[in-house]
Amino acid sequence: MPDMSNFNSDLFRFLDASPTPFHAVQNQIAFLESYGFTALSESDAWTLQAGERYYVTRNGSSIIAFVYGKEAILNTGIRMLGAHTDSPCLKVKPNAEIISQSYLKLGVEVYGGVLLNPWFDRDLSLAGKIVYQDDSNKIKTCLVDFKKPIASIPSLAIHLDREANKKRHINPQTDIPPVLMVIDDASNNDSDTESEAGTSNSSVLKDILMEQLHKQHNELSINQILDFELSFYDTQNASYVGLNEDFIASSRLDNLLSCFVGTQALMRADNESTSLLVCSDHEEVGSASTTGAQGTFLKSVLERMTGSAETLTRVIDQSMMISADNAHAVHPNFADKHDANHGPIINKGPVIKVNANQRYASNCETGAVFKVLAETAQVPAQNFVVRTDMGCGSTIGPIAATEIGVKTLDVGVPTFAMHSIRELSGNKDAWYLFLILQKYFA
Repeated sequence: MPDMSNFNSDLFRFLDASPTPFHAVQNQIAFLESYGFTALSESDAWTLQAGERYYVTRNGSSIIAFVYGKEAILNTGIRMLGAHTDSPCLKVKPNAEIISQSYLKLGVEVYGGVLLNPWFDRDLSLAGKIVYQDDSNKIKTCLVDFKKPIASIPSLAIHLDREANKKRHINPQTDIPPVLMVIDDASNNDSDTESEAGTSNSSVLKDILMEQLHKQHNELSINQILDFELSFYDTQNASYVGLNEDFIASSRLDNLLSCFVGTQALMRADNESTSLLVCSDHEEVGSASTTGAQGTFLKSVLERMTGSAETLTRVIDQSMMISADNAHAVHPNFADKHDANHGPIINKGPVIKVNANQRYASNCETGAVFKVLAETAQVPAQNFVVRTDMGCGSTIGPIAATEIGVKTLDVGVPTFAMHSIRELSGNKDAWYLFLILQKYFA
């Protein structure tokens, strides 16, 4: 059993080592295997043994891990926990190279609801998944992470944009392509244009990627890079912030913090009852994909665990899902953005999220279960309801409730600057959530 300090140190390392969903799942697998979890493949027949631990991935960016309990699953149901592996970011376009005024830039797409202003003037790196052809012409994949700052999105100086602090508008097509390097050949100085390399299937970027792959995977035989899924990320490491180190600052707290906490709790679950963790990709863009919560991944695994549609229906009736996704802490400079009676405070415990219009899936019964768990763990808990005159975000919770029919609760740790390149949560709240989830899985 770790203490809070060691727990947060492990959280920091996980956040720093997980710049993309692919890396996050890879790191979750390392945790799980250290606790005896065995890999399954969706393409194989499964023979599950009572009391054993398993995990299965899809696309390398979503993962389901479960303890297959000794007690009959019809008697216990399944204690489920859900989170998501993706975070808002800037993703590289397929033909990304832009050469302008002797600089090489990469065109990017905005992934999810990105708060764009904080991306300017940061030390950015690049990571993701590479699809390549080896020397025997087989198609394979591997991960890449440059790890060091290789790009920046420079702000336009205030002298050239006097209204920047009043009327700053960001055009995501023209204003945010990161700058990587100075190009010796200045033949394209007149205007922003896609380079010849860009129109010939990204050969410049692929050369850069090939060089990096040889550094990181020199044992691989790589004939050519066929495609990629790459994201820019901030290289500043997770750290404590505040006069008394009250806060944790990091990229991707939404929602890798919940993925980490859920993994740590499941690792320590008993093997008497069946427990399950699902961490899905593509939540930030609606969850409608093969690897998203609206896809078939979770339902398929549950069907294979239970054996028949009737058994699954009976099991689901006795089961519960906790959807863990960060909550909005009341901001001291913008307190009027919150309902006065429902403004969560950082380091005052995890937050039960409620919405009458089912943007969150919590109800009075699932909320009561969580309150009892928190009381048992001697951990505080809070409530969040969005202002009635404001829109409300959502999570995988309502999707799981709809697709699976399972009783669901939405919770999360209170967070500042959600969807910024660097978010802020409390130094106690992840630990509090872990303690509660341990009771849930006990």
